[in-house]
Amino acid sequence: MTTPLDEAFAAMEADGTEAARLRWFDRLAASELFLLLEAEAEGDRIRPRVFEVEDGAFVCVFDREERLSGFAGEAAPYASLSGRALAGMLTGQGLGLAVNLGSGAEMLLDEAAVAWLAQLLATRPDEVEEAPSEIAAPGALPEALLTALDARLASAAGLARRAALVAVGYAGGGQGHLLAFIDALPGAEPSLARLVGEALSFSGLEAGTLDVGFFRGDDPVAPRLVRAGLMFDLPDLQDPQARGPAAPGMDPDRPPRLR
Repeated sequence: MTTPLDEAFAAMEADGTEAARLRWFDRLAASELFLLLEAEAEGDRIRPRVFEVEDGAFVCVFDREERLSGFAGEAAPYASLSGRALAGMLTGQGLGLAVNLGSGAEMLLDEAAVAWLAQLLATRPDEVEEAPSEIAAPGALPEALLTALDARLASAAGLARRAALVAVGYAGGGQGHLLAFIDALPGAEPSLARLVGEALSFSGLEAGTLDVGFFRGDDPVAPRLVRAGLMFDLPDLQDPQARGPAAPGMDPDRPPRLR
């Protein structure tokens, strides 16, 4: 069965552009991956199986459990975690990443490529501290950015009510674009900023292209943002507390620890 990561790989091979390459990395970061282990995890501590080759040391991940067991030749212990959490976990460990070996769509990322991906995922847009003095409809922005924002915000159920993309001017003279989140869940601001940063990074744009702000629905500026903005309605979550704790490895800010 073809997976989204396979499709991104095929597009990258056929296209060969930097944009197609970034889309593959974007899909890798967003995917749930299965990391081959030496032994069962002990709480949040894991010991990946490391393969030493001429080009360095690599750990192996797969985007389907069947691919992992097929590579291992038998049922094998594994940890399930997101690509973004995996990049954070491996940074500074002297390890590269082997993706989907034996699938026909395999990729080898050396230590430097893993560090580059982790740095890309750490990009954050600037957060504004003042309400804009001028608000207008957004100017022409790349379709790649709008598509990436739409996909990221669709995964942010319950973190905010909606978001408005507007062109802004500030009293101090600065101008640009602002993604204004309205009625964000308290404490969700870092996660929302991270999602916007990823959308910027994988669309090939610099973080300075877009600011991020957080506003209450009863803030006097909120109606102006809604009237002028390109709106993104975030999926509803009836009970935010129903989220419960994130599965091990799926929170990029709390990756598993190597042992």
